[in-house]
Formats: sequence, C-alpha cells, structure tokens
Amino acid sequence: MFCPSCGTEVTEGKFCPSCGDTLNLNQEAPAEAVPQETVTQTSKYSISQFVANTMQKEGSDETFELENPYLLDVNLNGKVWSKKGAMVAYTGDVKFRREGTLEHGLDKFVKKAVTGESSTLMKMKGIGHVYLADTGKEVQVIRLENERIYVNGNDLLAFEDQIDWDITMMSSGGMMSGGLFNIKLEGTGMIAITTHFKPITLRVTSDQPVYTDPGATVAWSGGLTPAVKANIDLKTLIGKDSGETFQMKFQGSGFVIIQPFEEI
Repeated sequence: MFCPSCGTEVTEGKFCPSCGDTLNLNQEAPAEAVPQETVTQTSKYSISQFVANTMQKEGSDETFELENPYLLDVNLNGKVWSKKGAMVAYTGDVKFRREGTLEHGLDKFVKKAVTGESSTLMKMKGIGHVYLADTGKEVQVIRLENERIYVNGNDLLAFEDQIDWDITMMSSGGMMSGGLFNIKLEGTGMIAITTHFKPITLRVTSDQPVYTDPGATVAWSGGLTPAVKANIDLKTLIGKDSGETFQMKFQGSGFVIIQPFEEI
C-alpha cells in the first residue's frame, strides 16, 4: 500500500518509513483504472444503415405484395398482366411480352384501336419477383372474391391471369369530359391500381348518389353504372364557366374510389 501523506510505498509495518505517518491497514488500495473500450457508433446516414432501411421485405405467399406505398412486388409463378412499361426491376427467370394484336380476340382489338396505346398490356411469364411502379403514384392492392370492379384504364397497374377483363367505353359525353374508357375486371384474384396520393372511398346508396370529377375518379364497384352529368349554359359557351362542366353521377349501391388529384 502507499502512504496517504507522502505517497511512499509501504510493504510492511504500520508506519511510513519516510514520514513516519501511521497507516490505516484497513484502507483499501485504490482501484486501478480500467481502460474503457472505444465504442464506434454507426451513423444513421451510413451505407449499411441505408441498405438496412431500404432492403426488400421478406417474401410472403401473396402474389402481390407492397414493398412500399409506391412499389409493387409481384411474386411471379406463372403469368401476370401489367401496364406496359411498369417494370422497374426483377429477379429470376422472367420473360416480358407485349400483348399480341389479336391475343384477346377481335372485339378487344377494335376497342383498343379506339382507346389508344395507353391501354396496352404487358405479359409477364416465369418464376421470380417483378417490381412494378407508375410515375411515383401510390399503389393500392385489392383482392376480388368473385366480384366485379371498374377501373380507369390509366390507373390499372396489374392483375392476375385468372381475372377476366374487358374494355368498356364511356358515352360521348364521358369522352368529352375526359373519361374516355375504363377496364372491367371480374372474378377471383388480385389486382393493383394506382392513385395520385392517398385515395378516399365514397359510399353510394340508393337514396344518396355520388358526383365526381372524371379526372379524379379511379374506380367503382360493379353494381354501379356511371352517367355523365353536363352543366352547359351560355357562360360555358363564352368561356366563363366554373371549370366543372362535366361530372360523373353514380347511383345504386356500392362505392367509388377517388383521388385528391385531377388527371388531364
């Protein structure tokens, strides 16, 4: 031990050989300083942290799985249809084919000729994972159980092969208002639609119709038939209208999905 007065090391006895001070034999020797290990903290902006934060999710048994609100993971094991050009990445053995001219019959070919290139589908076939997106729009996944839904053609991202589909044309008023065409989907399976921002679903009842802007209307349930409501008067003809000349009117029992954005 060491003398508390002068610091001289004392190996025996109870008196310091240098200053003669009396030592406290019960005093514990000062503990030696234990070097602390250097802890390296990982920055929240490091590459490893970025990879961890954005790593793809674990797979599931579902054919469609949302990686994030804007990216759809298609667990492909067979064939799935998607919007042409929607693939952003894939893994596995997958082949992509543009829909054949007469692949779905002459009737749909004629309808496609009228609706235009935006309704063209892409066939994905094989085994792997295909990631789909559409200009940063939010992706909404819906599973049909022997049900029918109508979707704005531009807002349809993908659907399983067992889903029956057809193109339905709006009336001339609907075409004037910008609705143009929509896709009827029915059966049992998964579909994916896209919306600008988070959508809202409005309930339609027999005594409460719903009116929507055609550019904000994304989809509606199979029990509804939309009609076009036009507000045309002298102000419309001279260019001093409200800007809401055409609306879609939904009657019956079901729902309408709209987005907080008006597509042109």
